[in-house]
Amino acid sequence: QVQLVESGGGLVQAGGSLRLSCAASGRTFSRYAMGWFRQAPGKEREFVAAISWSGGSIGTADSVKGRFTISRVNARNMVFLQMNSLKPEDTAVYYCAASATNWGTQPDRYDYWGQGTQVTVSS
Repeated sequence: QVQLVESGGGLVQAGGSLRLSCAASGRTFSRYAMGWFRQAPGKEREFVAAISWSGGSIGTADSVKGRFTISRVNARNMVFLQMNSLKPEDTAVYYCAASATNWGTQPDRYDYWGQGTQVTVSS
């Protein structure tokens, strides 16, 4: 069982930056691939970025490539999403998720989810 708690969301102007954090419970955190997803009102949940258990494999959605960076620190049971050059279209609830298998871009690949943190980018 893994429990995930996101933090770091907020209101930021376009062009600004935010760093999201996801704290995981459990001693087996390092065995899980981790991902970030987001969901805007009226839209489906979409993949943002993911990282393998070792950090050696990373995937990033084209819409955020070059602006967002995912990272993890297994010793602290933490995963991060650094978001730079934010745009109004990045506005969404951002979710952290854990997968007991390899990371993927589809939500059904993930076994555990956090409650989400709101990111709002004003123009």
